[in-house]
Amino acid sequence: MWFSCFSLNLFPGGLWSANGTIVIPPGDRDLSAIRLCAYALGEGESSQAFLAQAAPTGEGQFPGEAPAQAQIVHAGQACVVKEDNISERVYTIREGDTLVLQCLVTGHPRPQVRWTKTAGSASDKFQETSVFNETLRIERIARTQGGRYYCKAENGVGVPAIKSIRVDVQYLDEPVLTVHQTVSDVRGNFYQEKTVFLRCTVNSNPPARFIWKRGSDTLSHSQDNGVDIYEPLYTQGETKVLKLKNLRPQDYASYTCQVSVRNVCGIPDKAITFRLTNTTAPPALKLSVNETLVVNPGENVTVQCLLTGGDPLPQLQWSHGPGPLPLGALAQSGTLSIPSVQARDSGYYNCTATNNVGNPAKKTVNLLVRSMKNATFQITPDVIKESENIQLGQDLKLSCHVDAVPQEKVTYQWFKNGKPARMSKRLLVTRNDPELPAVTSSLELIDLHFSDYGTYLCVASFPGAPVPDLSVEVNISSETVPPTISVPKGRAVVTVREGSPAELQCEVRGKPRPPVLWSRVDKEAALLPSGLPLEETPDGKLRLEHVSRDMSGTYRCQTARYNGFNVRPREAQVQLNVQFPPEVEPSSQDVRQALGRPVLLRCSLLRGSPQRIASAVWRFKGQLLPPPPAVPVAAEAPDHSELRLDAVTRDSSGSYECSISNDVGSATCLFQVSAKAYSPEFYFDTPNPTRSHKLSKNYSYVLQWTQREPDAVDPLLNYRLSVRQLNQHNAMVKAIPVRRVEKGQLLEYILTDLRVPHSYEVRLTPYTTFGAGDMASRIIHYTEPINSPNLSADNTCHFEDEKICGYTQDLTDNFDWTRQNALTQNPKRSPNTGPPTDISGTPEGYYMFIETSRPRELGDRARLVSPLYNASAKFYCVSFFYHMYGKHIGSLNLLVRSRNKGALDTHAWSLSGNKGNVWQQAHVPINPSGPFQIIFEGVRGSGYLGDIAIDDVTLKKGECPRKQMDPNKVVVMPGSGAPRQPHPQLWGPMVIFLLALQR
Repeated sequence: MWFSCFSLNLFPGGLWSANGTIVIPPGDRDLSAIRLCAYALGEGESSQAFLAQAAPTGEGQFPGEAPAQAQIVHAGQACVVKEDNISERVYTIREGDTLVLQCLVTGHPRPQVRWTKTAGSASDKFQETSVFNETLRIERIARTQGGRYYCKAENGVGVPAIKSIRVDVQYLDEPVLTVHQTVSDVRGNFYQEKTVFLRCTVNSNPPARFIWKRGSDTLSHSQDNGVDIYEPLYTQGETKVLKLKNLRPQDYASYTCQVSVRNVCGIPDKAITFRLTNTTAPPALKLSVNETLVVNPGENVTVQCLLTGGDPLPQLQWSHGPGPLPLGALAQSGTLSIPSVQARDSGYYNCTATNNVGNPAKKTVNLLVRSMKNATFQITPDVIKESENIQLGQDLKLSCHVDAVPQEKVTYQWFKNGKPARMSKRLLVTRNDPELPAVTSSLELIDLHFSDYGTYLCVASFPGAPVPDLSVEVNISSETVPPTISVPKGRAVVTVREGSPAELQCEVRGKPRPPVLWSRVDKEAALLPSGLPLEETPDGKLRLEHVSRDMSGTYRCQTARYNGFNVRPREAQVQLNVQFPPEVEPSSQDVRQALGRPVLLRCSLLRGSPQRIASAVWRFKGQLLPPPPAVPVAAEAPDHSELRLDAVTRDSSGSYECSISNDVGSATCLFQVSAKAYSPEFYFDTPNPTRSHKLSKNYSYVLQWTQREPDAVDPLLNYRLSVRQLNQHNAMVKAIPVRRVEKGQLLEYILTDLRVPHSYEVRLTPYTTFGAGDMASRIIHYTEPINSPNLSADNTCHFEDEKICGYTQDLTDNFDWTRQNALTQNPKRSPNTGPPTDISGTPEGYYMFIETSRPRELGDRARLVSPLYNASAKFYCVSFFYHMYGKHIGSLNLLVRSRNKGALDTHAWSLSGNKGNVWQQAHVPINPSGPFQIIFEGVRGSGYLGDIAIDDVTLKKGECPRKQMDPNKVVVMPGSGAPRQPHPQLWGPMVIFLLALQR
């Protein structure tokens, strides 16, 4: 493996060759020493960054691909995130708040992220919906949205990374208090020596704690012989029962059920009160009408629901099933009024009375609005002789039916040739034939005679009701014959274009002609375009508007068994073919090839109707090209068209179009032919890409990438790098030469002299003999580490970015820490307190401080909490700079929160009072026994001149330095005239590099 360093004047002979190349043994993939080269160079004014390039062969080749890694972090309104065990993370949030989960992923190529969810347990099935985004956001989260959320990251390299977190939604509903007495004692009132149960029920998460009170006195289990408090087994902790045994005079009182979830997520307690008296009784009802009420359409309906008992006074409510109360209906004080009632208003109307004593009282009225519709008839030949025709000497049955409300109140009357039909031994009228729909009237003709021929009329009516009669007429003669059905000539196959109307037709012969029922034969498309399985057409024509390709298939037409002969249906079939334009592949393709090499372009027909290519036309940059060679006549009809380019040149590079037609329409394949290089792909898996130089306010960034398909075109000559600070116009442009680049080879370049905390746009363009290739761009941000303490990592938090290294504001304190610098300070801030700049003395540098002006009061506390660290060492050292200047300075405390068994905060360091307008450093040793967090607590003093600030917080493994910093060697703020203490990070770059090589 070799690396080049394009600055040859900083390293002594013996380490570097004459051209600035250092040799690393094969298999050594540690870049720490190599990166130290760039970091060391970054300290010099004339230094430049360098390109590190992996050798194309050998053990030292860099892996250009990295499997996906994932980590779930939260950024929403969480109450708490706790670790139940090693594999279980629980995120607690209040119902109605906003859930924000972010899946931080690394890997190359950049992984795709998918969020999925199960319900309360991992055994439940995944939800059908998924969210393809790194951030999952749910506004106003509901309790039903709790459960386990999975983040799956995959990029095709190795196995996908899957992380999960359980979201626990906290809530507390209003409690419900109901009163019951023992079943054997129910006599309407609660008399002396009766047992009463007060049941308090609530829905909550976590399970609620119940407190019972009589008046203002708290009741406890077995407080006296007359009181018993218990939890029913089947309620899973959501119900508490207060049992009053053998009621005594003192038991008639006000009882309060108070429920609490112990202020989790800030949810307050809730309570409900009930007054028990000697007149307490469950509700009782009666109706002003019968339970079944039959009315005529257009009438005004009024139903009264009358209370006959109940204390406290019950609440009355009307409901309708199915659906809501009719439009215009009015329910008030137990009276339901429906003006001008219609048939659609029929249904069950329920009156319910509740007063939380005993069970609710309920009365139901079945409202029936008289109506009739759909009069039909059937002609049934002699069933015994299995005949399908009308024949003299055989039996014949005529049936008549209407759909009515109420169905059983319909009366039928038969007429023959305009006169009432006279009953005889050969002419019978029956009702409710078991083989026919309910309440159907049938006229049976026994041993049919010629004199029985004629016109029969069936009239259905509601006697005495203003509902119009319905009638149906049947003609019986020698010409009355069963139906036949057929498809008109030339209409068996109907071909139309997509989007056009279509008409399918079947002809019915016979007397009478029954309706035609249409359905689909295709099993996978059982429903008609109307969404119904069957559709009736009186004229035998099925009309379809705006047909689509999925309507293609076979349709069945058949005769109905009503309004005609009640015999086996006759049927026929019609084929519908829907023609549509072709669909081709590829619709768009980027074709790359080296100069001088041939290229074959193919445009394929995927589907279309008709499924054939009528013509194929090729164009180059809009100009018509000669047709490609024709396919031999004997060959099978082609499903594609090809164009061959003998050699890719600058002149032949450009856009090629192939237009394929099938006489219905056309579709186009688009090819972009070029010899330019593909874009590079930035590497997002670089560990700790940022290294800051605090006092110089600069930082370096390790930029890594791979080249997409480098062998597809001519060899790469160099890259053009452009770096521009956001919101600035000028950019730094530099050419980066490269040797042969292999697929998957990881390339690296160190960007130096970037200003903290600014972000930059980086553009990288590959160049070949053809010229510039596709450019790739990305935005790089200055970030500070949020990782666990590591002696070899740069884990000092300078508070230079808004994420403040993962620190968060404590939700249980009085106010918050503030991040600011000299440029964002309030110009009206209090003088003689607080630092003018951060530890570096530059106006851009940020620090954290507490503002002690109004409305802050003496003793108010602000807490800044670090991320959770997993303890991997026995001792740690917390180093930080503090600034405590002002006559009202309170206290600065450092606490350690242990997460080993619950959350336990212990004081590790404290300092109080005015320490002058200087930054001073503290080293605090800690020895956590398990996972831990550090907390900076600022306490407000007696007045507003008490601002406290911190900066440059470092947490490292091991013990603190035994020799503490000389208190006189402090960083004095500008204007004092005192010298500055050198920052401990500014060690000589050469020393670091040599130490790294010795290790």
